[in-house]
Amino acid sequence: MPNPTRRQMLAGLGTSMVALPSHAEQPRAAHPWRILVIGGHPGDPEAGCGGTMALYARAGHDVTALYLNRGQAGVSGKTAREAAEIRSAEAAAACRILGAKPLFAGQIDAESEVNPHRSQEFSKLVAGINPDVIFTQWPIDHHPDHRACAILSEAAWIALGRKCSLYFYEVDLGKDTQCFHPSHFVDVSTVEPLKRDACMAHRSQNPAGFYNEDHVPMMRFRGMESGCKYAEAFVHHEQSAPGRLPV
Repeated sequence: MPNPTRRQMLAGLGTSMVALPSHAEQPRAAHPWRILVIGGHPGDPEAGCGGTMALYARAGHDVTALYLNRGQAGVSGKTAREAAEIRSAEAAAACRILGAKPLFAGQIDAESEVNPHRSQEFSKLVAGINPDVIFTQWPIDHHPDHRACAILSEAAWIALGRKCSLYFYEVDLGKDTQCFHPSHFVDVSTVEPLKRDACMAHRSQNPAGFYNEDHVPMMRFRGMESGCKYAEAFVHHEQSAPGRLPV
């Protein structure tokens, strides 16, 4: 009996690999989904699942990147206002590359608040998009803004009646994101150049450093796990709608 393939082994473990057609073969969506990718800072959605965002947009779905803050504390030597202007412009440029729309939740970098008022405010913002799929940060991340993002996102998903798919993404292999055990993989090999360009649009954040040192190894590792060159990995919330990944 021949040895099982990596994909067969993953299927047997209940882990899903999403096989994606090439750009020429990818059908346009007859009924576009509303895709919402939520991140703590400008650059988090692009770094965690920029390839998946590009695949959704390429297939004709509506993609929005919702940033919890504008990165006010993230540019050395700049005031909070100056940093916010720089990083907001970088986020807008990255979204144009991926085919997404940027949206900002109005919180302050490194001062994220999780309380009833903020939760209601955030849930109202998410409800205005009425997403079919939500991607958000993993709740066991080192950065407090990432953890706040995950908590507020799940609260918004609950407020929406748990009717949409909810997935969590990672931002690196253990330095920030910890205890992350993927349930699903998306092959992003064909759109890795778009993800790279979107990350490089965040010029104030030393993108060559964080992308090549953190994200290329992460995509390669997830690709080895799932049987492709580059993959992005996700954890699916078991109480949310299944599927709806970009196939």
